[in-house]
Amino acid sequence: MTKKILFVLLTLVSVSVSAQQKKQSVKMVSPNGHLSAVVQQEGLTLSRDGRVALQMSKIGVEGTTSSPVFAFEKKVRADYQMLSGKRSHCVNDANEYRWTMSDGQTMVLRLYNDGVAYRYEFTNLTGELPREQSTYHVAEGTRRWFMQWGDGAEGFYPLTTSYKTKPGQSFSGVWKSGEGWNTRWSFPALMQSADDVFVLLSEANIERQQSASCLYNDKAGEDYRVVADQNESKVTGKWHTPWRVAIIGSLADVVESTLITDVSEPNQLADVSWIHPGVVSWVYWAYNHGSNDFNIIKKYVDLAVALKLPYVLIDAEWDTMKDGKTIEDAVKYANDNGVKPMIWYNSSVGWIDGAPTPKFRLNKAEDREKEFAWCEKIGVAGVKIDFFSGENLKNMDFCLDLMESAARHHLLVNFHGATVPRGWQRTYPNLLSTEGVYGAEWYNNVGTFTTKAASHNATLPFTRNVIGPMDYTPCAFSDSQHPHITSHAHELALTVLFESGLQHLADRPESFLAQPKEVQQFLGQLPAAWDETRFVSGYPGESVVLARRSGTTWYVAGINGTDEAKTLQLPMSFVKGKTITLFADGEPWNVTTLKKKPASLECIARGGFVMIIK
Repeated sequence: MTKKILFVLLTLVSVSVSAQQKKQSVKMVSPNGHLSAVVQQEGLTLSRDGRVALQMSKIGVEGTTSSPVFAFEKKVRADYQMLSGKRSHCVNDANEYRWTMSDGQTMVLRLYNDGVAYRYEFTNLTGELPREQSTYHVAEGTRRWFMQWGDGAEGFYPLTTSYKTKPGQSFSGVWKSGEGWNTRWSFPALMQSADDVFVLLSEANIERQQSASCLYNDKAGEDYRVVADQNESKVTGKWHTPWRVAIIGSLADVVESTLITDVSEPNQLADVSWIHPGVVSWVYWAYNHGSNDFNIIKKYVDLAVALKLPYVLIDAEWDTMKDGKTIEDAVKYANDNGVKPMIWYNSSVGWIDGAPTPKFRLNKAEDREKEFAWCEKIGVAGVKIDFFSGENLKNMDFCLDLMESAARHHLLVNFHGATVPRGWQRTYPNLLSTEGVYGAEWYNNVGTFTTKAASHNATLPFTRNVIGPMDYTPCAFSDSQHPHITSHAHELALTVLFESGLQHLADRPESFLAQPKEVQQFLGQLPAAWDETRFVSGYPGESVVLARRSGTTWYVAGINGTDEAKTLQLPMSFVKGKTITLFADGEPWNVTTLKKKPASLECIARGGFVMIIK
């Protein structure tokens, strides 16, 4: 009898322990084993090689009552080709885990070799969209490069170690705490968790019925909540959030990552043969209202011919062209000279009153189709669409409408005055660039950029440009309304450091044509899409050196973001080639041929260099 009781008790204990074990999450790791995730209370701790990289103090959605318990689901592999971007052939692996929060509510967590992606999936919604409670804990003292939110994502990424940052200028309002600190932040957001562990927060794959999101730390300064922008969708049945992404690793891991496109939907276009990245001559930087002057447009077409550039952009106000000329005359002149013209439109959802024209041509589906059909008929190659009003559902759905309609009429797309890219460049490869950056056009507006540009330029390859194409409009050797104090070689290096499928050159024709023939030839041969990108050296805001490969040719570019001379290190054993041309700082140029790769290069204050290695 005693033995039977003991057996029953042991059996009950065994069942209890087994049930408890089943409730515990499995060990969660990336395929290469470097990244791991551990459930802690209501959130997750993500570590890189045993060092804590990111604390998620909360996960789930409002109303979740169960504790996180993840189960392994499957292995995931991304293997695809890109027409533009930092890498033509992208490959990544992940282990996928799932937490069933309740009936019909699931959190999907993928641990990739270079970061984590997660989203919330729902199967039985009945109207209102759930509110997620994903929260990143960023402790005081953590080095970070965060940009204050604005609907055009045009701001700086200053280095700070505290959330106590006073809000700066914003065109779309100011968000601040009772103590006066900024409380709303844009993606991407970079932080340094340990000596060689960095985390870049962003999101990817915005689809129909989804708004974009940003970070708020309005409830607790160290806790940054993921908050979706306005979304009035009423959903019955299935729905999911976009992917929330954290790229985790060394600076090389961050800069080289394709995680944003890895989790985005594949190419939706049946025919992509007409999509060609390229370099563009651009009128606005030197002539704010130049696109309503046929003779000025001719100068930029002629510049494109002289430099052998494939594209010219005819910017705002082309519908009010002077002297009896029309946009069709300008488009014909470009096409007759072998240059593909692009033209500008006002989105008419953001800045409208007092803004330039043409307006209200793209907002209704029937008007949009008619306009884009006309563009295709007269020989326009692409459209630049400007002045959006943020990241809400209205703007996101409108962008999707525009990309899909443009593709039907074989038009390339460049979004300006718009939020940052979130993987659409994979799904709609006709989207070749997006602004979402404080770029060179700001030399036109205020004097702030003159002293901040060098450090800002040395920050962007680690922040904004990691997540997608960036229409900074680089390379100005002369001055616009406000002067630049970066060197000529620094400006030339930006054309390689800043990835954009449409690389708009900012300077005026007379300036480009006054440069040495080697510089002109460089611009005429410059790729706008890359087969491979490698981080060489640098640190945000101080310096950066990147190597980008096109075919068998490497372009190695570096800049000094400081106001003092600096030695830039060049560990490049992966770069092979015998012919080396160096564009370096001089008076104003030093163009030389090298016999071997240098181990380092001296850079003047705010200087730079480019090496072409064949």
